[in-house]
Amino acid sequence: MVDRRGKRREEEVLSMFLSCGDSLFDVFADLDDDVSRIGLSARIGGSALNAALGLARLGHRSAFFCKISGDLYGRRLRAFMGRENIDQRFLIPTDRNTTLAMVSLSQAGVPEYSFYTENTADRSISPDEVPTSLPDEIKGIHIGGSYTTVSEPTAGSLLKLVAREKDRRFISYDPNIRASVVPDLDIWRAKVAELGPMAALMKASDEDLSQLYPGRSIDAVLQDWVEAGASLAVVTRGEKGAVALGRSGIGASLPGVAVHVVDTVGAGDTFFAMMLAKLAEDGALSRAALESLNENDLKALIGAATRAAAVTCSRRGADLPRRADLGLAPLAG
Repeated sequence: MVDRRGKRREEEVLSMFLSCGDSLFDVFADLDDDVSRIGLSARIGGSALNAALGLARLGHRSAFFCKISGDLYGRRLRAFMGRENIDQRFLIPTDRNTTLAMVSLSQAGVPEYSFYTENTADRSISPDEVPTSLPDEIKGIHIGGSYTTVSEPTAGSLLKLVAREKDRRFISYDPNIRASVVPDLDIWRAKVAELGPMAALMKASDEDLSQLYPGRSIDAVLQDWVEAGASLAVVTRGEKGAVALGRSGIGASLPGVAVHVVDTVGAGDTFFAMMLAKLAEDGALSRAALESLNENDLKALIGAATRAAAVTCSRRGADLPRRADLGLAPLAG
């Protein structure tokens, strides 16, 4: 991977990422033979918040932009961010309820979601609540996708932020399709077509692609995305690994990592957080740097991300790894 050592590299490692989008509780149901009861176990989640958590646990400065409820769940979200050193200065307080996601798991540990999102906090950011400016320390903005990018007014607010900042900061985007919240896939396709070209780095899962573009190959979709404007596009394929394509035309693929899967909640967000962390550490947070990566660089990038995601798959819920879990040395400074 390109390694621009010296002052520039140090500045990028110490820079801050601002993750934007959903924050919620994943509620897991434990069923037994008595149909009169359901045991519930709730864990903090949300694609965007997971990415912020992943970056913080990997030793990077991480901030979160969202509207946060004053209800029980919202207070726990704030306490959690405080514990995990996620910067809360961009949070917007509200009396609206926190989003809840009821999670059921397949035999393979793949989650299926039913969302309680009507008039909830993270879907209610209005355009006039977007920060008028961001501090210079924020070098990257990550859009965690999911329902917040297609639910108004938050969707328009995030679009406003990205459109304003795309030429000043590194933009990353993960669509995270949640058709159970917004069933009209044409809305999702339009949003991907709108946000994708503004992102230097975008990533989706093969499940996302099967919903958005049924019958199309991964290679064809990746080609479309880089031709539209992304500098690097990546698709994760679960246990089959990941494939990447740069705007330069250079691509790479790697198989998955064998692991005992408890569930895959947060795995894609872990993958993205690890990519961002590694790019920052290698001094590659720019379009030019992404477009200069060779095949070995791309393999190193998606390989590190795959290994990190495998750790999350071995745990219940979005329990993302720390540097020590991955055998990584602490960051200097």
